[in-house]
Amino acid sequence: MSRDPATVSAWFAPSLPSAPRCPPAARCSAPEHAKETVKMREAIHNLEASKIREVANAGIGRADVLAFWFGEGDEVTPEPIRQAAIASLQQGETFYAHNLGLPELREAVARYMSGLHPAIDAARIAITSGGVSALMLAMQALVDAGDEVVAVTPVWPNLTAQPAILGARVRCVSLVPKAGQWTLDLDALRATVTPATKLLVLNAPNNPTGWTLTRAEQQEILDHCRRTGTWILADEVYERLYFEPSPTPSGLKQDAPSDGPVPNGCAPSFLDVAAPDDRLVVVHSFSKSFLMTGWRLGWLVLPPALVEGMGKLIEFNTSCTSVFTQRAGIAALAHSAEITPRVVAHLKTCRDTLIPLLAELPGVQVAPARGGMYAFFRLEGFDDSLALAKRLVAEAGLGLAPGSAFAPEAQGWLRWCFASKDPGRLVEGVSRLKRWLAQ
Repeated sequence: MSRDPATVSAWFAPSLPSAPRCPPAARCSAPEHAKETVKMREAIHNLEASKIREVANAGIGRADVLAFWFGEGDEVTPEPIRQAAIASLQQGETFYAHNLGLPELREAVARYMSGLHPAIDAARIAITSGGVSALMLAMQALVDAGDEVVAVTPVWPNLTAQPAILGARVRCVSLVPKAGQWTLDLDALRATVTPATKLLVLNAPNNPTGWTLTRAEQQEILDHCRRTGTWILADEVYERLYFEPSPTPSGLKQDAPSDGPVPNGCAPSFLDVAAPDDRLVVVHSFSKSFLMTGWRLGWLVLPPALVEGMGKLIEFNTSCTSVFTQRAGIAALAHSAEITPRVVAHLKTCRDTLIPLLAELPGVQVAPARGGMYAFFRLEGFDDSLALAKRLVAEAGLGLAPGSAFAPEAQGWLRWCFASKDPGRLVEGVSRLKRWLAQ
């Protein structure tokens, strides 16, 4: 028998609690206590906004500004990589993939890494939606709220913000500048990393300083962390952007002698000195050495025991990396011998164009970076790098990143990304800085 809506409503109404009604004067405003409930977690609420973005926002859209503030070049992704993604989309590859990545890409990454380091099995590779995601996934896998995390700074701010987001206690060991060249005090690091330290975070080659670990330093750090039971999270996304001779890792099967240069070489890596089951996670990205910043494609090299759990974490974060992006990654690795050496050679030209010009300016403290894509320098007499960077945008038409974005100890320093398709832009940038200083 059918019932009209009014009758049915009457049957159920007595069992439903009546919603409180605001008096007319209060209907447009929430009570004071309700305002507190809309705030995010304290760790998120307290995150510092990007100072690089703060400077960039003051100059984006201005055609008269030469922008060197972000960590990417102005050259588009090579054609074979773009065409691989286009072909994938045209074939309809728009569905989910395996959490850990396409088997073809994991195999390609393993072959690529094994050409630079001792052999790495594809089963240890996890594909991620960018290097940033890889870092956060590693943090989630290793860090609990209240854990102690030690980071070597100055460093890209995500590496200290991510453990703080998870509720960890972050302690920093500062690199020390000497005549513009930043160095690590190993004694200070050993004193800071104790059995109470869950994770040590290192980025080398380093953003922003260009500092790079030697293999001997990596061995000392690894040995110390083995004694303390501390995990190492090594951000090695700049390893191919390396401008010094590269010794061949022990165990690498090549015709070159053990101390000879690596073809298409790279910076020293923890993978050269560690065993597969060491407490080591290494993060990589396609962004820098393949000109793929916007693609958001990276990978992790993991101890075998972490791989299954990492697949679960990827499921709960991003499910998987898009298939057409992974096809682009396969193409990038297939063409790595022609793409990456060209990128590195051009970046070295850019570095060697910029650094001498900066060094000639009065009051500038700078040294050539051993790796990476940045000149990190100090202007004598300017202690507030954020204020200085804003003034350079407004008064000189020059966009640089403030050193204070990377650590308090980098206050007064500036980061200049020298990844420019036209090195002439770097020359013009220094000319603008010189004219501004003269005023």
